[in-house]
Amino acid sequence: MRRHLGVLLIVMSAMSLSCAGPSPSGSSSSTPASSPAAAETAKLRAMASRFAPVDLGADVAALPPNEQQALARIIAAARLLDPIFLKQVWAGNEALLLELLTDQSDLGRARLHYFLLNKGPWSRLDEFAPFIPGVPAKPEQGNFYPAGATKAEVEAWVQSLPKAGHGAATGFFTTIRRGTDGALTSVPYSLEYQGELAQAAALLREAAQLTAQPTLKMFLERRADAFLTNDYYASDVAWMELDASIEPTIGPYETYEDEWFGYKAGFEAFIALRDAKESDKLQHLGAELQTIENHLPIDPRFRNPKLGAMAPIRVVNLVFAAGDGNRGVQTAAFNLPNDERVIHEKGSKRVMLKNTQEAKFTTVLLPIAQVALAEKDRGHVSFDAFFTHILMHELMHGLGPHNITVGGRATNVRLEFKDTYSAIEEAKADISGLFALQFLVDRGTLDKGLEQTMYTTFLASCFRSIRFGINEAHGRGIAIQLNYFLDHGGVTVAGDGTFAVNPAAIRTNVSDLTRDIMTMQATGDYAAGQQLITTLGVVRPEVQRVLDRLKNVPVDIAPRFVSAGDAR
Repeated sequence: MRRHLGVLLIVMSAMSLSCAGPSPSGSSSSTPASSPAAAETAKLRAMASRFAPVDLGADVAALPPNEQQALARIIAAARLLDPIFLKQVWAGNEALLLELLTDQSDLGRARLHYFLLNKGPWSRLDEFAPFIPGVPAKPEQGNFYPAGATKAEVEAWVQSLPKAGHGAATGFFTTIRRGTDGALTSVPYSLEYQGELAQAAALLREAAQLTAQPTLKMFLERRADAFLTNDYYASDVAWMELDASIEPTIGPYETYEDEWFGYKAGFEAFIALRDAKESDKLQHLGAELQTIENHLPIDPRFRNPKLGAMAPIRVVNLVFAAGDGNRGVQTAAFNLPNDERVIHEKGSKRVMLKNTQEAKFTTVLLPIAQVALAEKDRGHVSFDAFFTHILMHELMHGLGPHNITVGGRATNVRLEFKDTYSAIEEAKADISGLFALQFLVDRGTLDKGLEQTMYTTFLASCFRSIRFGINEAHGRGIAIQLNYFLDHGGVTVAGDGTFAVNPAAIRTNVSDLTRDIMTMQATGDYAAGQQLITTLGVVRPEVQRVLDRLKNVPVDIAPRFVSAGDAR
């Protein structure tokens, strides 16, 4: 445990250094301006500048003193997830971070700063190109599988297991390691990361003792139990039922780092304060989900006749994020949990990070619209449309096919689509989100004016997301949609290279692509998913020309969590 604590302190120290960023280009340095080191430093600073620093925070002082103290313990627990996530990305991250911390040169600080932005030595905006000499290519399998094992070896082993062993091997919360006999075996996260998780559990229990909010207390206690038992079901249910001023999401959730199979969950945290007024305004949309499901443009047999009853929507302001929740491009919203049992029984919760979205809209999306869109469309880009589509994207993750039958075998979409799942699922949520917005506008549930802004705002946001890189699930999913629109007339390109929505075709495009993606998911058609990604998950020349003109627009934000220290 002392080793784990030491690594944690190193990470926290590194983050403190990184907050200031590398030394300004005009600062004094012993490195000659024309040297290779100076050139590399300048290149790294330019790469880091694609993330615009912004202050994010919330009104922590409005909480009662005991709740502020509980929040402080929760944030302390969240900080422990950073070293876990670093280990999940690559086994060499800890040693490399130690090495970077010893280099106080301008180049060393620039490398450290960009390492912490990316949670590793590969640039997430540049198809994981390494930016530190001597590191290997980013391992597609992360550090979830044994060194030296092949994908085929692991897949064959998984298929040979009995049902119980198969469930553990493909589950979210285990790594795969070699035993002393060389055979593959599943290791629970509670054992793999026991040092950090034991400390995090203790902090969550302290927070549970401090809060006077019953549902928050319940969640914290059950999540502390989960860190030690590796059984997350009860705490996921408690998280669904959480109704408190503090909205913590902390644990292993998304599977983006497991590019082999998409089985293994990365640790992350989003610690936020609830915006009760905004949450209440949007809650009525949750009541529309079954109606939307009943009208999806797919074969009726693929629709779910009874969704999970709960569909809470939380609008929050982010106070602190860690692990997979704070690397590279920042999360604007999320839909959790990912456990199909909980989704079937309780539905899922959508959490909207409002202050993050506002920062992205102002800093990134509006400048993009001025470059990418036809002049007549630029005035139809609105924050309301941006915010509402992000919400609908998260709502639609819970709709459509999930538990399916393939060849008489009960399974689910995630398991059948393996490495293609994340990109296909993100494309599905985006495109069906547009379908759902149009459906609700037609029903009069949403204002008719949204029809004028939602497609144009989404088109501008396509260029925002595709800049994340098509190696990243959201960027690849957007490429699929944008190219589909171009092929089917929903989006046109003018002689000056700007893009515009074609209202006469866009609605049909949205419905057709929603049908195509959901049908391949419902039938477990992995080959169709691969084909869709191969043919449409690319950056075409006309799109690249716009991206080339966005060099001076930030790609995303780099949050400074200015209120994280306000809780005492």
